[in-house]
Amino acid sequence: MRTASITIGLALLTAPPATAWEQYVTPGGAMSGTSSAFMRAYGSAQPPSGFVRFCETNRSQCVVRGNAAARVHLTPDRYGELESVNRSVNAALEPVHDQDAYGIDEYWTLPVSRGDCEDYALLKRKMLIDRGWPSSALLLTVVRDNLDEGHAVLTVRSMQGDFILDNKVNLIRAWSETDYDFVMRQSSINPLVWVSLDHADARAPASLAGVPSDR
Repeated sequence: MRTASITIGLALLTAPPATAWEQYVTPGGAMSGTSSAFMRAYGSAQPPSGFVRFCETNRSQCVVRGNAAARVHLTPDRYGELESVNRSVNAALEPVHDQDAYGIDEYWTLPVSRGDCEDYALLKRKMLIDRGWPSSALLLTVVRDNLDEGHAVLTVRSMQGDFILDNKVNLIRAWSETDYDFVMRQSSINPLVWVSLDHADARAPASLAGVPSDR
């Protein structure tokens, strides 16, 4: 994913600690049952332009699947499924920027052998939905990384908290334990609708993830 003037960096993948499951989702774990385990939405947001074009040509990927607005209960098996999908997609695809691959700044697509960050997230979402996960628990999300650059990840909404599948790392992380600023994500009720995750929005770049700015 590119912004108007900056490009995301490509990070090396890191392996998760053996205690990731226990840390996050077992009773008494670090994130279990805490208020910071869940993101808060602050109203509607304009969807990324690349996402809008993607849905125009891939309508089946932009409809409700399963129980609308449902959060999943993360069992060890389900957590393992998330790790498996995250690792397999990260390993299978070659990272490439949209401009280099397609000659335009924003082109969202289901990748075959290479893709930008949003393409990784789209494929992970599709794979999990095909395995029976509800679309309401798998939300495309736009963040700012530690360089203040646009980046896309997949948020998993669970009863134990919100977790991030990321092409930069193999570890499944709680959203609040990333170093990202969360900007917006899909609505859990309607996949075509996006909601703001940024209560201030004062630091937004002129264009982030294909979203124009009025500033």
